Amino acid sequence: MSLKPLFDRVVIKDAEMEETTKSGLILTSGAKEKPQYAYVVAVGPGGVVDGKDIVMQVKEGQKVVYSKYAGTEIKMDGEEYKIVRQNDILAIVE
Repeated sequence: MSLKPLFDRVVIKDAEMEETTKSGLILTSGAKEKPQYAYVVAVGPGGVVDGKDIVMQVKEGQKVVYSKYAGTEIKMDGEEYKIVRQNDILAIVE
């Protein structure tokens, strides 16, 4: 099964976070902050949304920073994904 987002939506998958700090301390799962970095898995076609023409600015495979409480979390084939609107993506990491 694959996900194909509609309109201005983007499917992202959270990037893995470091499990140790710079000083070498190992973080437990409860101490880890939820990542705001993700990889773009799929991009919708854009088009007219709420009367505005939307051109998609992100592409599959890019690493992005997104809003902390953005999107809808889903689980598919044992993997966790998030579907967000393009305007919830704050930056592209280069």
